[in-house]
Amino acid sequence: MLRIHFTSSDLQNIRIASQPDPLWELVCSVCRLQTGQGRLDFGDWRGSAHHRLRKDPVVHRSLQLLRTLIPASGYIPDFLTPTNSGADLAEGLEQVRGTPRGQLADEMMRLAASRPIPNWTRSLGLGRVGLNSLTGALATYHGALLRPYWPTIRTAVGNDVSQRAHALLEGGTQTLLEGLHPLARWNSPVLEVDYPVDRDLHLEGRGLLLVPSYFCWRRPTALADPELPPVLVYPVPKAPLDVARATEDGLVRLLGRTRAAVLTEVANRRARTTSEVAEAVRISLPSVSYQISVLRDGGLVTSRREGKYVLHAVTPLGLRLLGAGLPATAEPLGGGRAAQPAT
Repeated sequence: MLRIHFTSSDLQNIRIASQPDPLWELVCSVCRLQTGQGRLDFGDWRGSAHHRLRKDPVVHRSLQLLRTLIPASGYIPDFLTPTNSGADLAEGLEQVRGTPRGQLADEMMRLAASRPIPNWTRSLGLGRVGLNSLTGALATYHGALLRPYWPTIRTAVGNDVSQRAHALLEGGTQTLLEGLHPLARWNSPVLEVDYPVDRDLHLEGRGLLLVPSYFCWRRPTALADPELPPVLVYPVPKAPLDVARATEDGLVRLLGRTRAAVLTEVANRRARTTSEVAEAVRISLPSVSYQISVLRDGGLVTSRREGKYVLHAVTPLGLRLLGAGLPATAEPLGGGRAAQPAT
């Protein structure tokens, strides 16, 4: 278990990453590739990735390099996921290239103590040459195996952020932290997180950044170094990547033309008002309200009130029905690891 100890100052400094972090998704996805875990959630994506790897030697070499630093289980160096990289891959890669030599040496020494690593890893400590090779591999892998699926990843993360932000607005930090159940349990002033090793993390006024992740699986993960800015990465509900999209005719036969159009329109953005859906689909407000109520009763749509508006969002089941690859054009409403099994 990971016990995260909060002070009153920390409770005022909880943040939620508003978009998926490319490097966290990358690190977690490399773990997913190396195991058969999460077959329902990741099996189709894993199969597509292995097909690409067999055909593209450049991507294959990049993965081989990354697997040296990102094992399926155990310690993973923190410098691969810099805290302030945010949603910009290029910025994150630049931070990786700028990792201080002292941090790099310490983390590579810890990695070498946990498992055998090849001699080439010593070049990482020799300046930008080794780090440039590493960041090149990170960029190649991301472009080939993650970027094609980024709209779906972003939608899943955005839906989760929207729900967390609503919990924060409605009930404050206590409701937000309680909402992490069953991944974690809020036992004030300690957040008890399902974790493979026994560990305490004292925030000491630094606050906590919550990072929702598509490729994180089953349990949250955190940076291994307690001196780094505290981060908790947790898995979000998701629709499998690469599932076959329902054909337009098939969806219409299943739901009816109007209801299928309403579901598709709700899924195209992370939160839609009834009037926005009515305008887009070009039907009356009462008709949209009725169609959404049917979709909500079927578990395909969720609705919540914010002020004078009712906002609608697609559920993971709705995404699963529509299939992967839905665009995510709207901004969301919301604002290393210890030795352990796969991130």
